[in-house]
Amino acid sequence: MSENTQIVIRELPTDALSVTHFETKSAPMPEIGDGQLLVRTILMSLDAANRAWMQGATYREAVKPGDVMHTYSIGEIVESKAEGFAPGDIVAGEGGWASYTVMKAKAVKPISDYRPLTHHMSVLGIAGKTAYHGLLQIGDPKPGETVVVSAAAGSVGIFVGQIAKIKGARAVGIAGGPEKCAWLVDELGFDVAVDYKSKTFFKDLQAACPDGIDVYFDNVGGQILEAAMFLANLKARIVCCGAVSQYDTAEMTSPKGVPGLIVVKRLKMEGFIVMDFAKQDAQAEADLSQWYKDGKLKVVEDVLDGLESAPSGLIGLLHGENRGKRMVRVGPDSL
Repeated sequence: MSENTQIVIRELPTDALSVTHFETKSAPMPEIGDGQLLVRTILMSLDAANRAWMQGATYREAVKPGDVMHTYSIGEIVESKAEGFAPGDIVAGEGGWASYTVMKAKAVKPISDYRPLTHHMSVLGIAGKTAYHGLLQIGDPKPGETVVVSAAAGSVGIFVGQIAKIKGARAVGIAGGPEKCAWLVDELGFDVAVDYKSKTFFKDLQAACPDGIDVYFDNVGGQILEAAMFLANLKARIVCCGAVSQYDTAEMTSPKGVPGLIVVKRLKMEGFIVMDFAKQDAQAEADLSQWYKDGKLKVVEDVLDGLESAPSGLIGLLHGENRGKRMVRVGPDSL
């Protein structure tokens, strides 16, 4: 255990991300100080936010050339200099694209005995909790209302639609391609799904929402957000979770009709990150696990093997090739 494999940012992209923007390096095993943990990476999350961090500071600092790519990860402690943590414990926190990372003990979350471990990255992790908090705390769907979610086949979108159904609302998904759209309806129980790649997208979305849109959960921004705003009902709620259509391009677009539509329709438009609702996490985890146990919530995971798969896996995610929560398995659950 003398070498640590890392994937670093070789060069920041100015347009579309490619594997050439990354570089794999071998580094000495990191040493830890007081209050720190040396963690062997088991699972790494791949998220559109990874690309956003390359554009500059967001809710966290930007990544820079030479940095190990940041990520949310789950791993096994191999060395601890913090009270209450011991080798063999499984924890989750801010890590990096690396075989081993140093984490601050005060910033990690111990992982319970619930298995499979991948569920702590998907339904009980950031994906499930983002859907839960964003939809229920901000969107506040009522029975019979129409909830529309973009990137509906992605890690967050699959749960947004299913939770909307659990709450008695009508779920409309927006995804890329007829196969994904059919899958959302046939496998996950969405009422209808609309292909954003269709030349008749706006008319298709309008037909899918004959009574207008009451809640729109936005993961993409751009023209799809614009379409949803035009179809929104009076006092509709727009949950701003992400803007993946804007991350991997130099040609950013904003929706037309801002602020006019917001004023005329009295729209509520609110952005959030999952940590905003940390105090409600226990309830979220209890509800999500119970819905899964009861068969009301299906979990879909897209697990790639090997640290080296991370760059191409992120690029594929940005192009919508995944279904459900995409993550990378770097190592076994336990040694």
